[in-house]
Amino acid sequence: MHLTELHAELIPTQPIRAAGLDALRGIAILAMLLSGQLPFGQYSLPAWMYHAQVPPPDHVFNGKLSGITWVDLVFPFFLFALGAAIPLALTRRIERCEPNWKIAGFILERGILLAFFALYVQAIRPGTISEHPTAATQLIALLAFALLFPIFTRFPGAWPRYVRWGIRLAGWAGAIALLALLRYPGDERFSLTRSDIIIVVLANMAVFSSLCWWATRNNRLLRLGILGVLLAVRLSNMPTATPGWVHDLWTWSPAPWIYQLYYCQYLFIVIPGTIVGDMLLDWMKRDRTKDKSNWSRSRYIGIAGLMLAFVVVLLVGLYARWLWPTTLVTFVLCGIGARLMQDPGDDTEQLLRSLFHWAIYWLVLGMFFEPYEGGMRKDRATMSYYFVTAGMAICVLVAFTILVDVMQRRRWAALLIDNGQNPMIAYAGINNLVLPLLALTSLETRLSSMVTSPWTGFAKGLAITLLVGMAVSFCTRRRIFWRS
Repeated sequence: MHLTELHAELIPTQPIRAAGLDALRGIAILAMLLSGQLPFGQYSLPAWMYHAQVPPPDHVFNGKLSGITWVDLVFPFFLFALGAAIPLALTRRIERCEPNWKIAGFILERGILLAFFALYVQAIRPGTISEHPTAATQLIALLAFALLFPIFTRFPGAWPRYVRWGIRLAGWAGAIALLALLRYPGDERFSLTRSDIIIVVLANMAVFSSLCWWATRNNRLLRLGILGVLLAVRLSNMPTATPGWVHDLWTWSPAPWIYQLYYCQYLFIVIPGTIVGDMLLDWMKRDRTKDKSNWSRSRYIGIAGLMLAFVVVLLVGLYARWLWPTTLVTFVLCGIGARLMQDPGDDTEQLLRSLFHWAIYWLVLGMFFEPYEGGMRKDRATMSYYFVTAGMAICVLVAFTILVDVMQRRRWAALLIDNGQNPMIAYAGINNLVLPLLALTSLETRLSSMVTSPWTGFAKGLAITLLVGMAVSFCTRRRIFWRS
């Protein structure tokens, strides 16, 4: 089949989703869950299977270690996908001519929901409720998970408003009552200081990046200018900088439990994501039924393989600290990619070439920042970490776009796409659905008894992650979505 015919098959009668972006988000959330299930202690895996700054066997944080591992990619990939989704979500509201106050309310509502989610998911985990979870603890965790459905599920618009509001109010009432009744070790009660930092950062990024995109949606250069100002603020707060009003702004917070200007550093990843989101939105709006492809199937496969090669080369080289060889090989790969991306014919090929150009920009910028701050690190995150991971995210997005949208192999990435469309269920489901069910049925004990080596421990973590993925896929295919 000619590639033009493949593209034509992608044009449905209804607006399509960017399935490649869903797959990127899906691999990020599932890899994030898997990283939390890796074995520690006696059965620790090789160091490259953990955060680079928390190596085995003791897993004690060492901020002087440079380099990144695959575990260090999952959070920036998710942040990048969050940024890329913003133009897709807000443009629909703008095109419906919604008033500005309503759009602003939507952005604020999203931030508030994520802030609540950050507090709630941390408070309801079995290990948080009790140092030694019992069957009763696991049942409470399952109840707490169930209460999230009436709060976050997107109900059909055909349902009467009073039904939708009634279900939501019941969910909120149940969740608040549960938090009020719960007692934690030391007879502690619910506290705003107990929250999930990953979701806290996502809440900040959802609000600030949405506002940035909304204000600069017609001026991409201005959006990049915001990063310049943010870079100046960050440099003014380096340990060698002189204290002053910039430092005071950096450290001031009216609500430290949910907001710190420090979190805005992740805009270095999210704003590049919004630029890619603009490009995806423009591509999705085009009529591609008459597209004529200039690239062969073998070239597409070569491009997809090259994108994955970028990720492997950078991970291995930066972790091993082979800086000169890694930089040179990266530049060679950039040259090969530029050659493969020549003579684009249709809109999809134009998109892929543009995405690749942006990937090159962020990768090269990040590699030049690599010596700064003592080498690339996730914690405390360095400038090179932000830019290189943004470039790597684009590379993976290009590979998924080719696989799903061009080669029409959606089934190969179906689990990732389903989870990418429902990431919040996956995030809460591992600690408050799958693990409690395994504990209550004694399957967790059986799985643990099979762990006799580091890699069987990895197999256990992979099995748990797959169970979560299948549960989320079940919800997605039955059109049960959580607002995120």
